Amino acid sequence: MRRTEYKRQQKKDNDGKKNRKIKKPIRIVFFGMLIAAISGLVIVNVFISLSDVSKLEEPVPRPTFVYDQNGKVVSEISNSKMEGVSFDRIPRELIEAVISVEDQQFYKHSGVNYFRMGRALIHNLFIGEITAGGSTITQQLTKNVFLTQERTYSRKFKELLIAKKIERTYSKEEILEHYLNQIYFGDGAWGVQRAAQIYFGKDISELSLSESATIAGLIKAPSHLSPAKNMKKSVERRNVVLSLMKSENYISQTEFDEAVGEEVVLADSTMPNYKGKYPYYIDRVIDEAINTYHLTKNEVLYGGLHIYTEINPVIQDALEEVYKDERYFPESKPDQLIQSASVFLNPQTGGISALVGGRGEYTHGRFNNATELVRQPGSALKPLAVYTPALEKGYRMSDLLLDEPINIDGYSPKNFDQKNRGHVTMYDALVHSYNIPPVSLLHQIGIKNGVRAVERFGISLEENDHTLGLALGGLDKGTSPLRMAQAFSAFANDGVMRDAHAITEIKNSEGKVLGKWREQSVTVTEPEVAQQMTYMLKGAVEEGTAEKTQISGLEVAGKTGTTQLPFSGVDGSKDHWFVGYTPDIVGAVWLGYDQTDSEHYLTSTSSFTAPPIFAQVLSRTMSELPTKKFDLALIGENIEELEKQKEKLNKKERIKEKKKRKQEKKEEKERKNKEKKEKMEKEIRHEIENWKRKWKEFKEN
Repeated sequence: MRRTEYKRQQKKDNDGKKNRKIKKPIRIVFFGMLIAAISGLVIVNVFISLSDVSKLEEPVPRPTFVYDQNGKVVSEISNSKMEGVSFDRIPRELIEAVISVEDQQFYKHSGVNYFRMGRALIHNLFIGEITAGGSTITQQLTKNVFLTQERTYSRKFKELLIAKKIERTYSKEEILEHYLNQIYFGDGAWGVQRAAQIYFGKDISELSLSESATIAGLIKAPSHLSPAKNMKKSVERRNVVLSLMKSENYISQTEFDEAVGEEVVLADSTMPNYKGKYPYYIDRVIDEAINTYHLTKNEVLYGGLHIYTEINPVIQDALEEVYKDERYFPESKPDQLIQSASVFLNPQTGGISALVGGRGEYTHGRFNNATELVRQPGSALKPLAVYTPALEKGYRMSDLLLDEPINIDGYSPKNFDQKNRGHVTMYDALVHSYNIPPVSLLHQIGIKNGVRAVERFGISLEENDHTLGLALGGLDKGTSPLRMAQAFSAFANDGVMRDAHAITEIKNSEGKVLGKWREQSVTVTEPEVAQQMTYMLKGAVEEGTAEKTQISGLEVAGKTGTTQLPFSGVDGSKDHWFVGYTPDIVGAVWLGYDQTDSEHYLTSTSSFTAPPIFAQVLSRTMSELPTKKFDLALIGENIEELEKQKEKLNKKERIKEKKKRKQEKKEEKERKNKEKKEKMEKEIRHEIENWKRKWKEFKEN
């Protein structure tokens, strides 16, 4: 018995040893697998933590919108194919539609839907190639932003790592915002905002439930399901999306029925497109945003800014129309177009109302003649350099100025008509743009006073400009139409000049104010001086060199300017100017060739070219110019003095004319008497000769 028990015990011990021998490797394998799994998880998490998703920190490009003085969008600035919007602007229905059709577990998973991924893996293994992906919205975002569209397991692994990192870094709302701003919806629509604009002509915030479902349905196959290409398939897909939304309890049966019954109405293809409108004005806006408000060019082009400006669309449209009509410009040479630029601003605010910087087709980065041009202003500078400082020195517009040949240190200016009148009033000298009187006057008041005056008006001068030639606008370099318009605005604003500007305010995409215009003004001269200048410049329009600027029912003041050719032997000019104003607007117009040479120059004077352009713009914008007459209340006595001086000069002129006529009559009488005497003498001589001939004949017979 004991032997039997011993054998049993021995067998039991042997079996235990065998089991231990078998279990030991199993335990080793188990622990090995556990360690491997833990290590794998650690490694995967290390890879996840090392994944770089900083690219999502880059703001999605958003167009910058430019607004007119009435707060309406007039242009869109963007170099991007997509247009981003913030999450709070996306309708709830659109978000729910996208989640319903693309990733119903979006708010429950952490970037990867393992069930869908496993099912896709089995499907791929079964057919022997990668077709199904089982991607979540986070994975789709990963693929769109960080990876290529290739179908490989290595790319899929990278996708999983980055998707997990995105989920750990961003909230669900931020992920959705990035996703909806990045994906393609067909017909050139990148991002949901562009999709809403292209398909329905709406801002994304205005989409209906039906429209939201239609857009969400495009994600699967945007080109195939586009309502613009296949309305039937697009509607069917929309209905699928709505059905899924109902199944997910996002909408009720009633909402479903209403949305399904709603007709899909696409936007009119002729809907307004603000991109590229008013390019020269927008150039100025961009320049100001960068140079005045210290924004970067990328911030302006892609930052989704809202820039409010002084542009008056009525005046800007009128200016654009005039510049498209060749009838208002001289005929150009075949190989080079006569260029021109105009700028109009509000003298009370300095706000630029309208601006065109050139003729012909606009190209990106083109030279803006309205703001960047540097040309001699010619006689248009006379009011700034001579007549204003002279009035400030106590001269009056009724004072007589010398109009006789002069030579001051070798400088001998000539009047355009090559005539001299002895003495003329300051008024007549300016109105008719005589050259000798302002040169003589500048010499009397001192060149320094003329230089200081021009610089007070905001026009920079070179050292070489400190000469008597300043009186005629013969600058070493010159100035721009914008600077000239700003300078003359002081006359329209009783001597106060406000800095010209296009921008009034800049906000970012969230509505935060980034910059706001702060009024900057300088008192250039006294109100009485400004009103005297206005009266004289009004005379230049009514009876002088700027007569072609006259507009019925509206008082206009202004000055023409013509510059000489840089070579001799040709009758023509290099630049034509007109700078003028009404009580409500001031503008400058310039014409000339980019490259002036013996074949390319202007053949007339500025009186025939620049003023009509100015007049055309104003005549088309009368509704924007309510003040028809200038307020000249401060210079009543000055006007009376001028009238008396005119009457005195007229009286002298009449006496002179009477004497002249008397002298001419006397000379005529003397001439007639002389002719009569000569005739009688001739007749007598003829008679004598006749008698001589007869006497000779008598003697011979």
